[in-house]
Amino acid sequence: MAEEVPSINIEEWKPRTSIGNLVKNGKISSIKELFDRNLPITEPEIVDVLLPKLKYEVVDIKVVQKQTDAGEISRYKVLVIMGNMDGYVSIGTGKAKQLRVAIQKAIRDAKMNILPVRRGCGSWQCTCGEPHSLPFKVVGKAGSVEVNLLPAPKGTGLVVGSVLKTLLTYAGIRDAWSTTKGETRTTENFVRAGYSALYNTYNFVTLQDWARKR
Repeated sequence: MAEEVPSINIEEWKPRTSIGNLVKNGKISSIKELFDRNLPITEPEIVDVLLPKLKYEVVDIKVVQKQTDAGEISRYKVLVIMGNMDGYVSIGTGKAKQLRVAIQKAIRDAKMNILPVRRGCGSWQCTCGEPHSLPFKVVGKAGSVEVNLLPAPKGTGLVVGSVLKTLLTYAGIRDAWSTTKGETRTTENFVRAGYSALYNTYNFVTLQDWARKR
């Protein structure tokens, strides 16, 4: 179930980095400008300012154990998917003894991993030109899992695994096909492979990119 990411009080935010100061002072006014200038996200508050109204969903909760001198310590490990459902998506993990704290850590981690996703209409069966799918086939890997995402014509929907469907929905992709290899029952690797595939949407230089450079 999607939930809105808690917002911060911008007035109380005291940036710790030069990029944070640029954002708070209004010298960087959009998340797109941040990526265009190839600047890293150095503080989670930067995302709160530049990309408000993000939503997140917890997709995996498990208990992990750590062996110490005092014995075994059990903690929750949480995996969340975050996005604005309009071209930006992220994943994050968090560990803590309390579930609520683990979710908060995962949200903070996801803010640091926000990713722009290139969308398009790459299916030869569809010529609508709207950014409802992917512009071309992309591949992502994590552990033993390999995910291939393929463009689909408008109206197809997301013909993918359930967790991958959540990831693509938060990225703003409405139509896609997929093929997978490996142990997809491992939720974290499955999600990370899909996230890696979305990251690769900007690894290719398209004809439109060449036109903009000229």
